[in-house]
Amino acid sequence: MEYNMKLYEGFLHGADYNPEQWLSYPEILQQDIEYMKKAHCNVVSIGIFSWSFLEPEEGKYNFEYFDKIVNDLWENNIKIILATPSGAKPRWLAEKYPEVLRVDKNKVRQIYGFRHNHCYSSPVYRSKITKLNKMLAERYSDKIIMWHISNEYSGECHCDLCQRAFREYLKTKYNNNLESLNHAWWTGFWSHNITDWEQIHSPVNIGEPDGIMTGLYMDWKDFVTYQTTDFMKAEIEAVKSVNENIPVTANFMGPYQPLDYHYMKDFVDVISWDSYPTWHSDRGDVYEGHTIAFAHDLHRGLKRKPFLLMESTPSLTNWLPYNKLKKPGMHRLSSLQAVAHGSDSVQYFQWRKGRGGNEKFHGAVIDHNNKPEGRVFDDVKNLGITLEKIKEIAGTETKSQVALVYEFRNRWAIDNSSGFNNADKKYKRTCINHYLQFWKRGINVDVIGADYDLSDYKVVVLPMLYSLSEKQIDNIEKFVANGGTVVATYMTGYANETDLCYMGGFPGGKLKDVFGLCADEIDTLYETDFNFVKLNNKSFKVVDYCELITPLTAEVTGKYEMDFYKGKPAVLKNSYNKGKAYYIACRDTGELLNELYEEIIKECNIKYHILPYGISIHTREDDFNNYLFVENYTEKEQKVSLKGKYIDVENDNIYTDEINLDAYEIKILKSTI
Repeated sequence: MEYNMKLYEGFLHGADYNPEQWLSYPEILQQDIEYMKKAHCNVVSIGIFSWSFLEPEEGKYNFEYFDKIVNDLWENNIKIILATPSGAKPRWLAEKYPEVLRVDKNKVRQIYGFRHNHCYSSPVYRSKITKLNKMLAERYSDKIIMWHISNEYSGECHCDLCQRAFREYLKTKYNNNLESLNHAWWTGFWSHNITDWEQIHSPVNIGEPDGIMTGLYMDWKDFVTYQTTDFMKAEIEAVKSVNENIPVTANFMGPYQPLDYHYMKDFVDVISWDSYPTWHSDRGDVYEGHTIAFAHDLHRGLKRKPFLLMESTPSLTNWLPYNKLKKPGMHRLSSLQAVAHGSDSVQYFQWRKGRGGNEKFHGAVIDHNNKPEGRVFDDVKNLGITLEKIKEIAGTETKSQVALVYEFRNRWAIDNSSGFNNADKKYKRTCINHYLQFWKRGINVDVIGADYDLSDYKVVVLPMLYSLSEKQIDNIEKFVANGGTVVATYMTGYANETDLCYMGGFPGGKLKDVFGLCADEIDTLYETDFNFVKLNNKSFKVVDYCELITPLTAEVTGKYEMDFYKGKPAVLKNSYNKGKAYYIACRDTGELLNELYEEIIKECNIKYHILPYGISIHTREDDFNNYLFVENYTEKEQKVSLKGKYIDVENDNIYTDEINLDAYEIKILKSTI
């Protein structure tokens, strides 16, 4: 089903709630309801780690305590997002059925412990959790608003069950044709030809480590996503079989490398994710501000619809090298940043700090002092009041004229390719650096996949899109031919989806015509190396990579100033049918991108703001109103110039042309469309 915002009144505000830890403290459980109301929390996620309480022995179920929790929440008008508890299995299950335990890359079966270490291929695990999920659905579907499917799907297994499932996956993909597989994996290299399906094994730390056959590696990563999703689908089918109208979500984890969320997104109704920025680090809050904004826009971009912030911390984490508190104002700013980028919720891990266990010092709404007061509680309460005041914004759209392509599969391919800078190719950071050029100008960006429909955008950015299928190349070509503007960088279109290099020069296929050039060589610079590029009569420092280009039809707008390729093309612009294609053959330190994107934004007639350093603006809108979130990520007061008249959504103050923002302040304004 499609996510229908009318299921909710305004924004969801709440936390991950683990009452199992407090069953011997009935007074605590009673207090929780009272404290939730004081904190202006209207929703909790429950059941995430409940399996060993719900089924303490095989086939023996205990729902009595859960009945009371659910009923108490329901009677007090606190909405429930109910989780399927597959993320943390009970001890008895692992002891009786060892097949449910994962085998790691060293081919060693893990013992019981931690969490998220179960085998997605195990029939036993699937059978046990499917049965429990269905029982939960039959018992509680009338009292919940959404299903939270498992928790932070992650990891891979190399057991015999997974090896068999992997081979069956490959037989389907390659139409039971080993010749096709051998070609896709280029197994003639190092005499790796495969003559029988049983010879295939996942890449592990012995025999076939990552990188020996990049085609194998890419297909294994695809399989891990496929098998994880297949397990997720089985969980979803169990709860949907009881009531198909309750939406489902699964909490994703940002630009997470091991899984392809572009594939997984189609099997959930609502996108949600867990956001844990490292505010106040030595990198600075402006750095963190645009980095986490990129992740928000990635999750909104998966369906190009509002998403849910499923987890965040109301104060600090406990698992970073340095676990810093949020400074005054940062809780409100970081929470409303998610709303600005399309979230219809602010939710926390966790509601209450536990007395023991690995996360007893992780931030929570209620601290060990067990009091509904203090700086953190007040921050949460005040944010809840704000979300109630701005509830008209929930469900509104985010409209973008710019898209940036971030491909999970491309990250697998480029990180695993032996060549270039093997220590760190910086794919994710490069994407974020290009994204920054729009963030600092207050321009909305959808972070999407290369397969997505591009027709609604004016500009599409393709940083380091090394791996592209022919279908994706055709999609990009069509966008430019129909009048769009595309911006690409070095390493574009070097290889296909199984990491086979395109023949005939780079970029591959139709992209050579789109960009009007051929990339002949690429120079990888040492950390102490640099070059300069002359663009618009200005010199810009470049680092890491310098690609050597032969122009075909492209106009050369920037040239290298040093080394043996002095005077050679570094920045090019090509007209292709109705559109334009820009190519940046080097990595810069920010100034070159700033110069170039200023030109592109103006040429494409995209509205932008001239903003002080550390200020960003993001918008949501409905049929009648445009909502501006004006955000200050610095520790100083800032003045922001705005054209027109705006009303503060929280207090009806009127602003004309200019507003003042305190340190870490965010204002939410609206104007009539």
